[in-house]
Amino acid sequence: MPGSLINLLKSRKVSRAIKTTRLSSDKIEMLMNAAQLSASCYNNQSWRFLFLNEEKELEKGRKALSSGNRWAESAPLLIAGFSRKDLDCQTSDGREYYLFDLGMATQLILLQATELDLIARPMAGFKPEVIREEFNIPFNYEIYVMIAVGLEGDIDSLDEKSRKKSLRQRKRNDVSANFFLNEFKEN
Repeated sequence: MPGSLINLLKSRKVSRAIKTTRLSSDKIEMLMNAAQLSASCYNNQSWRFLFLNEEKELEKGRKALSSGNRWAESAPLLIAGFSRKDLDCQTSDGREYYLFDLGMATQLILLQATELDLIARPMAGFKPEVIREEFNIPFNYEIYVMIAVGLEGDIDSLDEKSRKKSLRQRKRNDVSANFFLNEFKEN
């Protein structure tokens, strides 16, 4: 059906209210499989994801959250995404693809979560060094993203700032601000 991907993207939940209810192993496996099917440079599949869903490991992962992302402490699944340069393409002109490929795989986790009626919120606000230390991730890996995943929770459980962010309409730039047809013109 034409437009079904657009409809899925429009249905992505932006709330920060996440229930503590554990996710089934089937749902977690679907998230992993979605990312594993991502495109990558020369099929190098340079992404690495650490899925945390046991309480002891979740507690370690929560230590990394910034104060602005304390809402994610209720998530029954935290995912850390990381990679390293030598796992992926490096073009002769110096372009490196490992973080691009990690981003594409991350997006597929978000899409799969949306299809499963889950909230999946990527976060830049975390301390990679805490994840590195708690889970013995070698220094040559760049830990780039954390994702909080779970069922939608009660919006009233959030602090006022997070509640307001969760309730505001998603805004997108006008298409003409980001896309150019046949020629680039600085706005």
